[in-house]
Amino acid sequence: MLFRRLLALYTGLWMYGFSMAVMIRAGLGLDPWDVFHQGVARHAPISFGTVTALTGVAVLLAWIPLRQRPGLGTISNVVVIAVAVDNALHWLPHPHLLAMQIVAMIAAVALNAVATVLYIGAGMGPGPRDGLMTGLVARTGWSVWPIRTGIEATVLLTGWLLGGSVGVGTVVYAFGIGPLIHLLIPLTRRGLPGFPVPQPAPVPA
Repeated sequence: MLFRRLLALYTGLWMYGFSMAVMIRAGLGLDPWDVFHQGVARHAPISFGTVTALTGVAVLLAWIPLRQRPGLGTISNVVVIAVAVDNALHWLPHPHLLAMQIVAMIAAVALNAVATVLYIGAGMGPGPRDGLMTGLVARTGWSVWPIRTGIEATVLLTGWLLGGSVGVGTVVYAFGIGPLIHLLIPLTRRGLPGFPVPQPAPVPA
């Protein structure tokens, strides 16, 4: 089981970084955090992957007052995704036809969903950004929706002001990633511990 979890974790993280690179090359807009990463990268002499890693470290520091504890998956998230996205950006071409850009965008969102299910399903710790969300939910007592929306709206606006790419891909990701993950979760429940099977409610006596 441990080998299966590690395989799911590192395969998922590498696929996640690769999907980010495909989304960048599609050129039709990025997810909120990547809009921020790209905006920062436009103003700093460092690679996109390095920005994602440094952002992950900064977010991890915010875990301290929230009393969140990182796991192997948390630390691996910072390192592996950064290496994977930079590696893929070195050799992935820029599609010039709009049809190819659309195909690349859709493929990136789908691959991102598969990657997310794999690395979360491994059950070895959330990514820094997910942990920030769950930590704020636990500390404030607010529901997930306003916390997640507030975080992503903030990084999206900041990234856009810095020159990050916002477009139809941003909208497709925002509305598509959740349903895709929801559809894929049942496929991992038997083999990975990250998504426990819901227990039926007790029948009243």
